[in-house]
Amino acid sequence: MKTRAFQQVDVFTDAALLGNPLAVVLDGKDLSEAQMQAFARWTQLSETTFVLPPTPEGVAGGADYRVRIFTPGAELPFAGHPTLGTAHAWLKAGGQARQSGQLVQECGVGLVTLKSVDGRWAFAAPPLQRQAPAPALLNEVLAALGLHADEVLAAQDLHNGPHWLGLLIDSVDSLLALEPDHAALKRLNTKVGVAAKREANPNSSTGGLIRRANREARAFAPSNRMANDPTELEVRAFAAPVGIAEDPVTGSLNASLAQWLMAEGHMSTRYSARQGTVLGRAGQVFLSKDESGQVWVGGEVVGCIQGSVTL
Repeated sequence: MKTRAFQQVDVFTDAALLGNPLAVVLDGKDLSEAQMQAFARWTQLSETTFVLPPTPEGVAGGADYRVRIFTPGAELPFAGHPTLGTAHAWLKAGGQARQSGQLVQECGVGLVTLKSVDGRWAFAAPPLQRQAPAPALLNEVLAALGLHADEVLAAQDLHNGPHWLGLLIDSVDSLLALEPDHAALKRLNTKVGVAAKREANPNSSTGGLIRRANREARAFAPSNRMANDPTELEVRAFAAPVGIAEDPVTGSLNASLAQWLMAEGHMSTRYSARQGTVLGRAGQVFLSKDESGQVWVGGEVVGCIQGSVTL
C-alpha cells in the first residue's frame, strides 16, 4: 500500500457536476489488475483510470503515457471520456507532452492522438468496424428498450474498441422517455447507444423537460442551458453488461456514432451532441471530420477533487 496522486474530474462539461465524472490515479505502477478493478468497483463511477509509463513500443510510437481504463465490472481497451479526462489530469499534475499541442495516449487499442480543436482538447476517433446487426438480436434489444421497429431509422453494430449496438430513432421525445429493461440488456450482453436528431421545434417538450421524476434530475436539471442549446443530436448510452445502467456522457459511443452517421449522410461533418439529459446532466460532445477524413471528438473538462489515495 502506498499513497498515490489522485484527481476526480468532470468530462464533457464546462460546469462541475453536469458531465461524466472520472477518477484518475496518476501513479498506477505496481498495482495488479485485481487491485485496479477493486478500486474501480469501489468508486462506482462509470470509469476509473490508472496512469502508467508507456511501454517500449508506446515510446517508439510517441506515447506520452499509458492508461488502463476500468468500469466497476470490467477493463476497457478504450473509452472516450477517460481519454479526455486522463489527459486533463495528467497535464494538471505537471505532465509534459513530447510534442507541443499534441498528446499521444497508449491504451488497449494502441495509440490515440489528442490535439486542440476549436480551443478544446479532442481525441482522434479510433478506426471503426461496423455492420448490420443480427436481426434476432436487434429485435430482442428493441423489446428490452420498449421500442417498435418502425421507430428505428437506422441500426448498426459498432466496434471501435468498445462494442455498441447503435440505433438512430425518429424522436427525441421517445428517446428521453425510454425506460429500458437493464436486466434484459445484461442477459443479451449488449451495450446500446440510442440517438435522435434534434429539430428546431419550439413546441417540443425536450427544450428543458426531464421526463423521469427522479430526485437527481429534479435537483440538477439544467433547463435553461438546454432550452438555449443548439445541439443537433441527443444520445443515451445503456451499458448494463459492464455494470453501468446508463452512462452520463460517452466519448467512445459518440465517436462511433459520428463515424457511422456522417458516412451515411445522417449528420453533417461538424455537429454537437448532448447526453445525460435524463440523468440531470448537460454533457456536450463536439464532433468534427477533418480534410483527411479523421473524426475528432472533443469536450471540456473541469477539475473537482485533487489529493491522494492509498492503494
